[in-house]
Amino acid sequence: MQSPDSSPSPGSSQRSARPSHPLSVAAALQFTASRARETTFFFDFDGVLSPVTDDPDASQPVPSVLGVLEQLASRVARVAIVSARPVSFLRSRFESLEHVDLYGLYGLEVWHDGDVVTEPAALPWVPAMADLAERANAELPDAILVEYKRLSVALHYRTAPQLAEQVERWGHEQAERLGLRIQAGRMVVELKPPVDQDKGMVISEGVLNAGCAWYFGDDMSDIKAFDALRAREAVDPEFFGMCVAVANPETGAEVSSAADITLESPEAVARFLADALPTFAH
Repeated sequence: MQSPDSSPSPGSSQRSARPSHPLSVAAALQFTASRARETTFFFDFDGVLSPVTDDPDASQPVPSVLGVLEQLASRVARVAIVSARPVSFLRSRFESLEHVDLYGLYGLEVWHDGDVVTEPAALPWVPAMADLAERANAELPDAILVEYKRLSVALHYRTAPQLAEQVERWGHEQAERLGLRIQAGRMVVELKPPVDQDKGMVISEGVLNAGCAWYFGDDMSDIKAFDALRAREAVDPEFFGMCVAVANPETGAEVSSAADITLESPEAVARFLADALPTFAH
């Protein structure tokens, strides 16, 4: 699926050289501000803009983050949320934001300029996913929360971590039976259609015309997004990317080790952005 394009990078003989990693937060923000018109900020939702909850339907963004994202979107080329959640869920949490793009289900759905675009290759899998959700509810213990997302099924064992092995085994059996793909996450096993789409691909496409991008993530699937920024830097000496990890006891060490900066919580993300806003003058 093609991503909505960012604004083309303006050429200039006076562009400052891309800084090398690692560098201070202040230096990274100052350089980013110098390219604000060609910068995209990408954010995961769960664990980054919202605390992780036992019940996924109860998740809400940190209250202060809505206003911060809207202000940020007015000062850079683009702000986007890239999540495993469906676009319908993201819209219910961010409907007040007019200038933020939403990528749902790892990019299988995209909300851009008032329209939802679904990856055509995934649509034939909708009936299989509905059947899978019914089977999961019937065959797995009641303590497992089955989240049906139309184009994927997530099996949450956060309230019953002792059942992790059983859930993972069942998930892999179903994936093999149906030809699905497995996405592991924080206390969750997710089954997805065999369609080539993940956060790394979303970011790779999303930065093709960007001069700078930041990605904020907390989970294993976000490492692919980090890798996409590194890969873009490797092939484009003009491009600058920053990877921000939001620490947690479940995947924090591995995700943080892949990042340039680590923040301790979604609340810290909101504070970081609020403090950074003055750097990006209108």
